[in-house]
Amino acid sequence: MDTKILLENGTNELEILEFTLAGNSYGINVAKIREIIPYQTVTPVPNSHPSIEGIFMPRDTMITAIDLKNCLGRGESEPNGLFIITNFNKLDIAFHVESVQGIHRVSWRDIIKPDATISTTDESISTGIVKKDNKLIIILDFEKIVSDINPETGLKVSEIEALGERKRYNVPILIAEDSPLLNKLIVDSLKKAGYDNLIHTENGQRAYDVITQCKADGTLRDHVRVIITDIEMPEMDGHRLTKLVKSDDATADIPVIIFSSLVNEEMKRKGEALGADAQLSKPEIGNLVKIVDKLVAERHLDK
Repeated sequence: MDTKILLENGTNELEILEFTLAGNSYGINVAKIREIIPYQTVTPVPNSHPSIEGIFMPRDTMITAIDLKNCLGRGESEPNGLFIITNFNKLDIAFHVESVQGIHRVSWRDIIKPDATISTTDESISTGIVKKDNKLIIILDFEKIVSDINPETGLKVSEIEALGERKRYNVPILIAEDSPLLNKLIVDSLKKAGYDNLIHTENGQRAYDVITQCKADGTLRDHVRVIITDIEMPEMDGHRLTKLVKSDDATADIPVIIFSSLVNEEMKRKGEALGADAQLSKPEIGNLVKIVDKLVAERHLDK
């Protein structure tokens, strides 16, 4: 199946691949997918996590295969179906699914955030729900699935400790990140690194609301001198936020850092075209702080 459907930059849309497991429909952002292949026999890895089926090597690249059905508590998959091979957080991982139904183009505004009746925000492995053709497609949080299996793939907060003693900065930073857990980790990490003046929001739309209000109040420089944004977020994604900021004379000089699991070569080109000042993959929290330091020093943002 062709997964290379190109979207115009900053339109606030995404392509979702719909697949099935145990009779239910789930979704994944097409931007995470490298390819889809028929199931292949895997080699089990001793003492591995129960959801890891094993490893295999298509075209001389070793890939870990994860039984997504097992991750969702629906039992174990049969040795058939498909592997969705993904790339995010600089990892190549195959997710075992039963079948693929097709690709849907949707707006981030159409994606509903799961509420507390479904699961607590810290434990949820769903980033949103979208209704298509009278059925609900649950979009899974693949980053959380992988970090639950191996926490070392998540944000390496220990990198902040390695930076050593640091001076305090009062540079106002606006953060857009829809994962409550990652939002907290980013905020905690920046505070440990000396950045105390933070506004954190749950998506691009909320961040843009802050910018709009500050513009109206004449307080933009007091509250927003650096923006850190994820890409995948309900209501408004990070590319759309970047486009709005960089196309407005009042905000175009504010540095925008895209901090996302989706930062690969193709996404970097999109971010550059939109005017992003820096882009890096989510595990690199230490590098995020170094980039903020560099921008603050070069542009005298602490003055």
